[in-house]
Amino acid sequence: MGHLISRGLRRRLKQAAIAGGLDAALLLKSLGAMKDAAGLGAIFTLHHVRPHTPLPFEPNRHLEISPEFLDRTIREMKAEGRTFLTLEALPMRIAEARGRQQRFAAFTLDDGNRNNLEHALPVFERHGVPFTIFVAKGLSERTHTMWWETLAVLLGTHQSLVFDFGQGKERLDLADADAKQLAFDRFAAFVHQHDEMQAVSAIDALAEAHDIQPLEIVRSLVMDFRELRSLATHPLVSLGAHTVSHRALARLSTAEVAFEIRESAGYIAALTGVLPTTIAYPYGTREAVSLREGQIAASLGFEVGVTTRPGTVMETAAGSMTLLPRISLNGFYQKARYVEALASGIPMRMFGKTG
Repeated sequence: MGHLISRGLRRRLKQAAIAGGLDAALLLKSLGAMKDAAGLGAIFTLHHVRPHTPLPFEPNRHLEISPEFLDRTIREMKAEGRTFLTLEALPMRIAEARGRQQRFAAFTLDDGNRNNLEHALPVFERHGVPFTIFVAKGLSERTHTMWWETLAVLLGTHQSLVFDFGQGKERLDLADADAKQLAFDRFAAFVHQHDEMQAVSAIDALAEAHDIQPLEIVRSLVMDFRELRSLATHPLVSLGAHTVSHRALARLSTAEVAFEIRESAGYIAALTGVLPTTIAYPYGTREAVSLREGQIAASLGFEVGVTTRPGTVMETAAGSMTLLPRISLNGFYQKARYVEALASGIPMRMFGKTG
């Protein structure tokens, strides 16, 4: 049990260290240091926007922010004098960036969660700020599941489970939150280190064996075709592609990548009547998306592609418009000063983590 306790402690210490780093970056900003790190502006990544309901086990807490925090974030960006852009406007903005002093902010929301409509839209409407929702066809059509959401329910409601990670069946102790997090991390590694479709199918089968229906979880969280088509008519809303299956594209064949992107684009066109020019790559990390995927997206007509690699947008981005960095709004750091620090680009410069 000691190693589990220390694991939980390490996680909390890491969060405290990150918060301290953000405060240090804010101090440097106030002293006028590293002004160029802010670049031309920032693209923000969001997933869930909803009032927080505390649960004993919340492995996806980092993917959720409150409507109030979104409001504070927008107010912070306004206070900095930033302009708010659609992603479609970025290529021209970057091309004309030379000598421009006013920085931009752009907001994106991945996966098409229904709370984007219920809780995020009213905030964006209040401020007149445009935003892009990236839609995964398989989630909206209920043909694919969200393994991270399935595991949150499964692990959160059981004290033990039996699963085969590849070395034979073993019993997982889920007696407390630290043990559950350890199991969640093992499942995540299983998904990212094995054939993703097969791994997700195995997790879904485990959930179904315990009377949890993964597709019902998707149905409860994600907007369907009708909801998305209605939302797409809103003047502040743009829809972008997010593939079909929400798999890490860098691990797929070139033909599979092209299919995922092309089918996703077709689905957005069916929703809006226009082929999208923006795409967000699932997961978005260096391991999940590579130069190849950016090139394929460009060849299929996409003008802007976003990752989750942390960073601000620089003038040099003109040469890599389909692999742009984003800044994640994280549920563990919901303070306006953290947004100011991240948008400065200084934390990424300090720790060498840039897009």
